[in-house]
Amino acid sequence: MNDLLDRPELRLLLALGIGLLVGVERERSKGSGPSRGAAGLRTFALIGLVGGVAGLFGQPLLTAVSGLFVAAAAVASYRRSRPDDPGLTTEVAMFATFLLGLMTADRPQAAAAAGVVMAVLLAARAPLQALVRDVLTQRELMDGLAFAIAALVILPLLPDRAIDPLGVLNPFALWRLAVVMMALSALGYIAQRLEGGRRGLILAGLAGGLVSSTATIAGMARRALATPSETASAAAAGVASMLSSTVYLSLLLATLRPQLLVDLALPLLSGGAVILAYALVLARRAPPPAPGEAGTGRAFDLQTTAVFVALVAGCTLISRLLEIWLGDRGVLAGAAATGLADAHAAALSVTSLAAAGKLPDPVAALGVLVAVAANMLVKAPAAWILGGRAYGVRVGLGAVLLTLGVLGGAVLQGRLAG
Repeated sequence: MNDLLDRPELRLLLALGIGLLVGVERERSKGSGPSRGAAGLRTFALIGLVGGVAGLFGQPLLTAVSGLFVAAAAVASYRRSRPDDPGLTTEVAMFATFLLGLMTADRPQAAAAAGVVMAVLLAARAPLQALVRDVLTQRELMDGLAFAIAALVILPLLPDRAIDPLGVLNPFALWRLAVVMMALSALGYIAQRLEGGRRGLILAGLAGGLVSSTATIAGMARRALATPSETASAAAAGVASMLSSTVYLSLLLATLRPQLLVDLALPLLSGGAVILAYALVLARRAPPPAPGEAGTGRAFDLQTTAVFVALVAGCTLISRLLEIWLGDRGVLAGAAATGLADAHAAALSVTSLAAAGKLPDPVAALGVLVAVAANMLVKAPAAWILGGRAYGVRVGLGAVLLTLGVLGGAVLQGRLAG
């Protein structure tokens, strides 16, 4: 495609195509009769072509004159349609089409992608307006703005380095974890709004476990506290995140060290089967949401997020202290301590050592099991502290069952190997 777009005539056709694409949508929206809009299919196609020609010539004076002409045409269009349509959508689209036509000279792929996005935004006017006016609440809007500030304003400003004497507390990494937790909690909220309380939360739990089961459990704890009638569904979603996290761990092992997956096949399979059965039991026993109750509450809670990040930071400090204390003999202790915060990270560390030939596979397999068991030790108290007794009991029992399933499978596999 890049070779084709190197030809100037094809770039002109691309500029014309962008104008036609936007013009098709505007033609359908301009109405008919004496009060119809001034700009339609042909106007937008010509504006895109004018931008493409100006971009190919690359003359600043020609570009300025062309831009002024398009701006004058947009002003004329606005003056003609002002009594019936006080908006500026068509006029802004005219100028944007001209700019995208200019872009085809140097960045044709970016121009084409932007043109498609602009056409989609113009065509989606009705559903977007309905979303903002009828579906999105003021609280949801404020939550979305808070997430945008956390992810796009605060996160880039934080130093991406350790700031403590032990060299483990990274403000950027910790805040990124907070952003991930906020996103996972919001995912559960959106899924609940779209699919209903019980099924939506479980789907969100399965998706969240692929990123962080611990963060997902913490996010679901907030929902359990905010809406007590959803405690069982939130617990089912938290347990479901353990299942998807186990599957994800298996995929990581298969990618980095297939032999480790063979050594741990029975433990992971037995643990996954146990937690799957328990998640199904919780999901079936969870009551359906009461009428008008789905979608209540907030997308996320900043206080719960702060408590969770503080727990992770504390566990990380404990991990580092144990490694310093035990020295070279602290591989398993380090895996256990790291697993307190993130089982995937601990498993990746020992798996990487095995893949590099610095750690025997049996020791690495034991390190993965220790990391998984240690991670379960965090999930139970975190669920209790953040979600209350009813939520904590359900999720804590799931953590115990998963641990017993994994360790039972390990014992059985050891006997088979023996």
